[in-house]
Amino acid sequence: MSNSSSISHFLLLALADTRQLQLLHFCLFLGISLAALLGNGLVISAVACGHHLHSPMFFFLLHLALTDLGSILTTVPKAMHNSLWDTRNISYEGCAAQLFLLVFFISAELCLLTIMCYDRYVSICKPLHYGTLLGSRACAHMAAAAWASAFLYSLLHTANTFSLPLCHGNALGQFFCEIPHILKPTSSHAKLRELGLLAVSVCLGFGCFVFIIFSYVQIFRAVLRIPSEQGRHKAFSTCLPHLAVVSLFLSTAAFAYLKPPSISSPSLDLALSVLYSVVPPALNPLIYSLRNQELKAAVWTLITGQFQKH
Repeated sequence: MSNSSSISHFLLLALADTRQLQLLHFCLFLGISLAALLGNGLVISAVACGHHLHSPMFFFLLHLALTDLGSILTTVPKAMHNSLWDTRNISYEGCAAQLFLLVFFISAELCLLTIMCYDRYVSICKPLHYGTLLGSRACAHMAAAAWASAFLYSLLHTANTFSLPLCHGNALGQFFCEIPHILKPTSSHAKLRELGLLAVSVCLGFGCFVFIIFSYVQIFRAVLRIPSEQGRHKAFSTCLPHLAVVSLFLSTAAFAYLKPPSISSPSLDLALSVLYSVVPPALNPLIYSLRNQELKAAVWTLITGQFQKH
């Protein structure tokens, strides 16, 4: 295995050693994936069918739900298959495709969360300019830019990662294909190129984080100046779900990648990877639906309408 071309498959991390635990992991992942499919599917359907939800906030929420669906469908089905059939194999091409799709959906989600923060900032801090700054054409351009930049970013990372020579085996310490674990079998010299890209990624991610924090400082200052309690409550009800989703997304991913090596262990690494890659797509629809009365009403109307048809 002197280089990547000699590897036909990778070995993913086994979730459990015993058959009972493997089946337990399968059932757990099945439940989480079904919850994510149901929740995000309802959000997408409610926004698409509810004409009163055709606003920039819900437009971007629909795209966010698509990224959540994409990210969980990229990793969980293969993990469920491996647990059910007691295998660890994933083909070289399958690993490359999984890495590309995962980076694509996660980076698109970060872009969309940043855009949604800008939407909340303009809505609350510059309401008179909202129609101008976030018209339908501007929203379509921003969404297209998020997806296009995520595609190019993912293509660059995937092509660079799989062009590196893998010198020390094909076992990955993760239940899905992830850049740090694919880089482990490479030589130190070959890692430098990808580490440079990862450093750029960290800077871009940190830039999005700083923009979000700065925006929310301005948003909360403006909200606290709203004279009516009802107005403050409405503003908070649209901001807090987004802030909760951003916090869940960034905190779990940051802790998974930036935790000290001294506290690292296989069980902790597995728990953290599930937390940042599997749990947020299932929780995001619930977080948005709990606080947003318009979305909650639209989802309820959609559900009751389907029952009445049957």
